[in-house]
Amino acid sequence: MTYAPIVRISDLSQHEGQEVTLQGWVYNRTDKGKLVFLLVRDGYGFAQCVAFKGDLPPELFDQIVHLAQESSVMITGPVRADKRAPGIPGGFEVGIKDLQVVQAAAEDYPMALKEHGVDFALDNRHLWIRMPSQWAILRVRTVVIQAIREWLDSNGYTHMDTPILTPAACEGTTTLFETPYFDEGLAYLAQSGQLYNEANIFAFGKVYCFGPTFRAEKSKTRRHLTEFWMVEPEVAFCDLDGLMQIEEQFITHIVQTALRKCGPELKSLGRDTVLLEQVAPPFPRISYDDALKMIRQIQAETEDAEERALLDIEWGMDFGSPHETALTQRFNKPLFV
Repeated sequence: MTYAPIVRISDLSQHEGQEVTLQGWVYNRTDKGKLVFLLVRDGYGFAQCVAFKGDLPPELFDQIVHLAQESSVMITGPVRADKRAPGIPGGFEVGIKDLQVVQAAAEDYPMALKEHGVDFALDNRHLWIRMPSQWAILRVRTVVIQAIREWLDSNGYTHMDTPILTPAACEGTTTLFETPYFDEGLAYLAQSGQLYNEANIFAFGKVYCFGPTFRAEKSKTRRHLTEFWMVEPEVAFCDLDGLMQIEEQFITHIVQTALRKCGPELKSLGRDTVLLEQVAPPFPRISYDDALKMIRQIQAETEDAEERALLDIEWGMDFGSPHETALTQRFNKPLFV
């Protein structure tokens, strides 16, 4: 096999008209008689590769016709622009001039291209992450993490690794995971690094921790997670106005970075990015009293009795999820109360 330069699928648009080599795995195969379409993934995207019977030796074309899902391959051929070409980012395909099977997969690959129940998907998580939706979600997550660190590191924050095993609760004691700690009694999985960083700011001024967080409550909603990653900046000499400026700049950088670097992934997930594109400083600032008036006005305009009941609130109460949702629907970007 003669190798052309090895490129990533995400970079195919930079090689239009050139002959390249892709290294990846067969995600799907569609036979059309004299044409075979392979959807190939390489960790950086998904691209269509097209085999035409008249361009290939009979034995190679027959091998392509029988390629099983998840077979490892090296494909060489020219890059062509085609708006109809599926994939992530899509719009470009590779004509198969040569193909080498590095490893032929078994025909009974368990994560076949059909609907799978959640239990089956979780039991086969190592295979599920190869699917476009899970792959795209994890790509976006990676970029969000990069953006978080990038903004904090470039704005004078010092990263501090706070303990995962702690001697006491930071939040409520009812959500602590206990674990024996040698002969010294019990230790607990960290709920937050806040207490440590409240001490660290007096040495460094601006700090943050970013790591796994544990709460001993069953995950029911996005607001009640058993395990998650949390970023916690702490700042000395900061008032409320300064805090709001930090937050709007921080959130804006994360959102705009994700839009810039993960456009194809967000599109593949069906994410409407219109509202995300409007996330930019300044964010609206309204008082608690004004927010309460707005919620009551929304409640009066709501026809559904059950939804109206969810919006009941007395002055001084914290806002719940229904109140926050109602407020954000009146604005086209995040807001401060």
